[in-house]
Amino acid sequence: MNAVTEPETLSELIADCALIPATLQAENLPLPRSAAKPWEVDEACHAQVAELDAYV
Repeated sequence: MNAVTEPETLSELIADCALIPATLQAENLPLPRSAAKPWEVDEACHAQVAELDAYV
């Protein structure tokens, strides 16, 4: 791992990630949990894609 440069290949990225200490890995950190609002398509959202088929 080279902390100064960005990984240039997927293999280098995977190798860098493997060196992350266990205390910092995501599965060891508690995630904040909150209920998300239900997603709905409103008229404004629908209007943005209403004529999409004409462009495809």
